[in-house]
Amino acid sequence: MSIDKLDLSSPDLANQNFEKLAALFPNCVTEGAEGKAIDFDLLKQELSHAVVEGNKERYRLEWPGKREAIVTANLPTTKTLRPVREDSVDFDNTENLYIEGDNLEVLKLLQESYLGKIKMIYIDPPYNTGKDFVYKDNFSKDAQEELIESGQKDEYNQRLVANPETAGRYHSDWLSMMYPRLKLARNLLKGDGAIFVSCDESEHPRLRQMLDDIFGQGNLVGDLVWAAGKKNDSRLVSISHEYIVCYAKNVDVLKEKKIIWRQRKKGLEEIYAQYNRLQKHYKDDYETMTSQLKDWFKNLSDGHPSKAHKHYSHIDKRGIYFPDNISWPGGGGPKYEVLHPKTNKPVKVPSRGWMTSDPKKLQKWIDDDRVHFGSDENKVPCIKSYLSDRENETPYSVFYQDGRAASKRLRTLMEGDYFDFPKDEMVIEEIVEMLTDADDIILDFFAGSSTSAHSILALNGREKKNRKFIQVQLPEKIDEKSGAYKAGYKNICEIGKERIRRAAKKIKEETNADIDYGFRVYRLDSSNMQDVYYKPQDYDQGNLDLFADNVKSDRTADDLLAQVMLDWGLPLSLKIEQVDVSGRKVFKVAENSLYACFDSGIDEDFAKAITQDEPLRIVFKDSGFKNDTAKVNVKQLLKQLSPETEMKVI
Repeated sequence: MSIDKLDLSSPDLANQNFEKLAALFPNCVTEGAEGKAIDFDLLKQELSHAVVEGNKERYRLEWPGKREAIVTANLPTTKTLRPVREDSVDFDNTENLYIEGDNLEVLKLLQESYLGKIKMIYIDPPYNTGKDFVYKDNFSKDAQEELIESGQKDEYNQRLVANPETAGRYHSDWLSMMYPRLKLARNLLKGDGAIFVSCDESEHPRLRQMLDDIFGQGNLVGDLVWAAGKKNDSRLVSISHEYIVCYAKNVDVLKEKKIIWRQRKKGLEEIYAQYNRLQKHYKDDYETMTSQLKDWFKNLSDGHPSKAHKHYSHIDKRGIYFPDNISWPGGGGPKYEVLHPKTNKPVKVPSRGWMTSDPKKLQKWIDDDRVHFGSDENKVPCIKSYLSDRENETPYSVFYQDGRAASKRLRTLMEGDYFDFPKDEMVIEEIVEMLTDADDIILDFFAGSSTSAHSILALNGREKKNRKFIQVQLPEKIDEKSGAYKAGYKNICEIGKERIRRAAKKIKEETNADIDYGFRVYRLDSSNMQDVYYKPQDYDQGNLDLFADNVKSDRTADDLLAQVMLDWGLPLSLKIEQVDVSGRKVFKVAENSLYACFDSGIDEDFAKAITQDEPLRIVFKDSGFKNDTAKVNVKQLLKQLSPETEMKVI
């Protein structure tokens, strides 16, 4: 027996510090002469808002603009999200989000509210084929210079520029666009979460290197391959597949929790439905039920998903099963006499011997009716393998799905051909099913036509669960010559939101599932606060009177509530109620988690009324108090009557 020995040495603090830094900044782990090391130049960059120069040679992914990309990710933003109730469905109750705006700014805004709360991220970013667009993030220029430089003149402040193959920084510009977004996205994942990134061969090698840099090479799960069917193009080889690259937030967490990704076999719903019909009609006549089930399988078309399970064609009192191999694995197993239950003669023994060396154990299986015998002793018995025990399987790394099918289904759903090359919602549904369950949050910050939202609703409807989605999409303008524009869609977001509405209606009609079919729409905008709130040094006493109220005049109470929730680190999906307290409108967020009142004339009587509910947090406008005395008194009353309440003002 081995006995653990005392270490008899002090802790290796340097190694402990290395592990802590590696956990916080996996992109700063590099290779040195003696193995793993910390890239201190890059670590300095992570801790600075300015570009830090460094020239040490090392093994890593490098490109012109990488340091600027890190700065871009780390710079704070003063923007906010404004609710758009008129575009939303069941705004006050739904936990799904649709956010319009530049995903870089949105990811920054979500850092506190969703830090470590996202189970899965799926994105389908620009592939950088030379024909699509990339975001141009130039943090060194002000907003107006950025607009002029990139030729944008619309109200959405879009930041998309063409990236042709002839560009001098073709790959670098794409990497600089992707890096800060992926870096911010990693922070949002749960410890057992994972990210899936669609790409093709154009940037696949660099994407893998970049994800190694951000997530750590040891957290690579693998490349999933979507075989979408043969393409007739002019290349030397017809590339008929795409990749979905997967990295875990922390593979060690998955191992510690013994988490194994599983996938429900396709076509089981139809099999179980047939079984229920047979059971209702034939009761316990298992022989007839088995015969009928075999005939049902035989009549299915070759492409039907249920036909892959045609070997599950026997029925007994426990359910559907197939007669599985009962022999010893590898051969050389024990051979002993077993009697047939009807003929009472010794049955034919498997050539490799029985799967158990204990005859009593096998006899117990026989007594429990878990062994399938042939019509007589001349056939080798089998062990019953029940479908209910094998509903799930380890996911395969290859998906076979005709790339044209998704376009056809979307065309039917939308009653028009409004989006080029949409991702297949059935493929995404399989990926979501692999690692998520009820109440998990899935984020897609290159939402496009909202394929991922569609797939999540479909999976929820099938499984009667409530996974939640967050969709983020820049409202890219649609070509005025396109069919989508002529149908009334002015930007991609309008297509995405309408697709969710239509998909939700269709799924509800087909499944009648009691799930969340709604979504809250938010739109990225400048802060609700006047500029003096952030840049008081730019104003003198003469014009400060213009800002008696530090909130912009066009902003509503809904706008302010969203910014307060983000600043306080509360998820935007929390249930919101509006109630009247002493004649003033009060927002109640998640019962008593947050109370917010942005009306004027807040006084002591209001404070006494609000404390009866003992909210955990309460917020007012700084200019909303009746007077300075009332402001002091309200704070004191809250301390006395509801000491657990945290009060803040904006």
